[in-house]
Amino acid sequence: MRGVSLWARVLGVEHTIVEDVVLDEAAGTVIVSVRPMKRRAHRCGRCGRRATRFDRGRGRRRWRSLDLGTMPVFLEADAPRVRCREHGVVVAQVPWARHDAGHTRDFDAQVAWLVTQCSKRAVSQLMRIAWRSVGAIITRVWDDVSRSFDRFADLTRIGVDEISYKRGHKYLTVVVNHDTGRLVWAAPGRDKATLNRFFDELAASGDAAGQDRVSMITHVSADGANWIKAVIRDRCPEAVLCADPFHVVKWASEALDTVRRQAWTAASGRRRHDPTTGTQPRSIGDAQAFQRARYSLWKNPENLTAKQQIQLQWIAVSHPDVHRAYLLKEALRTLFKLAPDEAETAFDQWIAWARRSHLPAFVDLQRRLLKHRDEILASIQHTMSNGLIESVNTKIRLITRIGFGFHGPEPLIALAMLNLAGPKPRLPGRT
Repeated sequence: MRGVSLWARVLGVEHTIVEDVVLDEAAGTVIVSVRPMKRRAHRCGRCGRRATRFDRGRGRRRWRSLDLGTMPVFLEADAPRVRCREHGVVVAQVPWARHDAGHTRDFDAQVAWLVTQCSKRAVSQLMRIAWRSVGAIITRVWDDVSRSFDRFADLTRIGVDEISYKRGHKYLTVVVNHDTGRLVWAAPGRDKATLNRFFDELAASGDAAGQDRVSMITHVSADGANWIKAVIRDRCPEAVLCADPFHVVKWASEALDTVRRQAWTAASGRRRHDPTTGTQPRSIGDAQAFQRARYSLWKNPENLTAKQQIQLQWIAVSHPDVHRAYLLKEALRTLFKLAPDEAETAFDQWIAWARRSHLPAFVDLQRRLLKHRDEILASIQHTMSNGLIESVNTKIRLITRIGFGFHGPEPLIALAMLNLAGPKPRLPGRT
């Protein structure tokens, strides 16, 4: 095998002619002079079409390649400009790197694989690049990967949720495919305009038959946010909107905690006698016992220990209002385990019970649930929840910890999509 062919195989470059290899002993690097093959020369850097040569550009340029042992390797070549009919004057395309990139394709591929497997410190030290460069690399790798497969193919049942990724109320809106469990789409923001962007991209991704993919959405699960509900009703009114049982029970748990805190305040003597409710301050010992028993209210009945069951019985005797709130929360949780033909009657009975409970937190909750009555019953009928979406959100939170240091949400979204959206990056040279 000739030397130039051997170097082309070692460097992992295709459609490329190796002209010379120089060892820079002062810098400790290997400089490889290359040029594209004739049939790959004079092409637009953006679209790859043949174009007319415009000028020589700014001279020779270098691209960082994979290390050769312990020595960094750079590819060096001319960077002429061409005139494209569509994109105007741009730098000519090179087969070993993406347009406007300072690293070769194999270098990008290895970084993208490492960042899905290792910590950011390990990636930066192993590849000898700054973390900001990692963000730029995974963004352009995801741009290429997203064109290699159809994320929206056969998309009929989706879940929508938001997740915080940074201080200062910075959120991402995420969309997950219920049938595959994969992350389909993510974007910064949590408002109507953000979710409308998803439906705009979904509508623009129509298949060859010209079928409207927005109309193919049959079921949507969400957490009850009004901005999600408004967009779903506007963009796909025929879809069945399901309220997430986890968030509904969470609302009941928050109402229970409100009642518990009010009872604890009265028991600790921090609030004086209230003639309207008959609340009397209790002893400090009673307040401490009540505080220790709070875990009995938070846990599900099937998970209570023997001691916590005794504490729950004590609460039923000493704090009947708190125990009534606990029973209301558990009844709402049990509602999602009923058969669809029983759920509607049970839901109406729960609403009536909460309305006459004389607990302000649950009176407010029943008003809130009445607004989402159809969505709650639909989630029971179709057995849909945001549990899958919450699982994806948990993984995104872990990815967010890796992504600390990125100067924007785009690299974080690209990293999440590389991990959760479809085919993961592969190491260069592996099949």
